[in-house]
Amino acid sequence: MVDAEERQEKGASLMFIGVVVWVAAFLVLFFLPAGVRLGHQGGFEALLMALFVAGVVLLGSGWRMRRAK
Repeated sequence: MVDAEERQEKGASLMFIGVVVWVAAFLVLFFLPAGVRLGHQGGFEALLMALFVAGVVLLGSGWRMRRAK
């Protein structure tokens, strides 16, 4: 019983961290126009994609962990 509750809690934590990573990605997206004007959009785009993928992985693994019984 404790194991199932612990898994639910860990899954919820991973999902929350995934959402926080997506918020960080939106902050990077906010500064992307400045990077385009300066000619450094490649670094912003790479960071944006890395944060997006990390968020998807964290949300997916948290969702699978919460769903497993």
